[in-house]
Amino acid sequence: MTASKATPARGSNVKLALTSSVAAGVEWYDFFVYGTAAALVFPHIFFSPELSPVVAQLAAFSTFAVGFIARPLGGVVFGHFGDLHGRKATLVAALLIMGVSTLLVGLLPTYASVGMWAPLMLIVLRFAQGFAVGGQWGAAALIAIENAPEGKRGLFGSFVQIGVPAGVILANVAFILSDGLMDRAAFEAWGWRIPFLLSVVVVGLAVFVHSRIQESREFVAAAARRAEAGPSQAPRRSPILQVIASSWRRILLAGGAFIASNACFYVIITWVISYGTTELRLSRELMLGGVMFGSLCMIPALIGVAAASDRFGRYGLFRLGCLTTGLWSFAFFPLLEMGTPAGVGAAIAVGLCCVAMMYGPQAALFAELFSTEVRYSGASLGYQVGVLLGGGFAPMIATAMFAASQNSMTVAGYMAGTCFVSLVCVSWLHAHRKSDEAAASAQPV
Repeated sequence: MTASKATPARGSNVKLALTSSVAAGVEWYDFFVYGTAAALVFPHIFFSPELSPVVAQLAAFSTFAVGFIARPLGGVVFGHFGDLHGRKATLVAALLIMGVSTLLVGLLPTYASVGMWAPLMLIVLRFAQGFAVGGQWGAAALIAIENAPEGKRGLFGSFVQIGVPAGVILANVAFILSDGLMDRAAFEAWGWRIPFLLSVVVVGLAVFVHSRIQESREFVAAAARRAEAGPSQAPRRSPILQVIASSWRRILLAGGAFIASNACFYVIITWVISYGTTELRLSRELMLGGVMFGSLCMIPALIGVAAASDRFGRYGLFRLGCLTTGLWSFAFFPLLEMGTPAGVGAAIAVGLCCVAMMYGPQAALFAELFSTEVRYSGASLGYQVGVLLGGGFAPMIATAMFAASQNSMTVAGYMAGTCFVSLVCVSWLHAHRKSDEAAASAQPV
């Protein structure tokens, strides 16, 4: 039996999918623990006390954005090597870089100790985090999707997507425990470091993946076909250049389709913590608890929508997610501003479940846009372009818009605007996809 025909046991499929999910979860924990710290403690720990609170918050969120700027670079580099040498090795490398860089954030000296060197070192390590997560998503998603049973790509892809809300929950639990077990002075002096130091677990996971997880079945099959075909069928030296040259419109449209879920997600889980605690005078525990509750609700929503996309199609559900998220943006802030646990929990939970309608089918949708030989590069680039345009600057944009208007509806308008952009892009992407399929079917056999 050839490599292309081999079908691993169901238990092997599930093991690979669950390992990809755990890898995504702990890596997103590292990425999100930084966002929570940027909203709560970094403004007055790593920046000059002479800055106004708004400027200090903007400065902290700007270092948060650095990670998103680095993510496309990570997608390019890891995509290149992942398409040439396999998904497993790049996942291990991404986990190691993320674990070490996050651990070092927990060991950094503060502004009071080393002055301007503190934010500079923070920026370098945040860049390393972004570089790592830029490669991690493609590797984890493709290991799950390319080992999925027939007709289950959406479902198996969702195991990687749930790593995002799982990472949010873990990050917020770590901060709630650290903050709750000590007084405010101790937390700001050293307690905030604990969630970062816990990232040593990621290094151990990298070792486990390296020693116990198999390579993607579809990548192995593609490599076997190339070997059988001989040197004339060898892949180009640069898969990233190949996919850009052949599919740059598809990459840009995929990135545009991802803008809304990314921007709205980071407004909901990151900016609202700062907005709720500083402007609405709500407790940290209430805001962090609301984000945790919403993230917990998002997990089954992601799985359900992704599984439904295997049966009903990905594009229609994605477009529905754009519409519902855009509309909910205008109900989100009135509910949040009620200041009650029920209002905060409902606003965040429904918002994240609307986002899940886009994010759930997204992994399989992106993977299916590209052939196996360039899939890592193409899917990662589309994903990270959307991240850069949508997520990285969302907390900064929301902070600046609210500071200028003092009206949360301007932020709601920004969220709805990103949903409109993504709705247009995913519709164009679908149209291009159908025209490509029609052209292929018209070719003589």
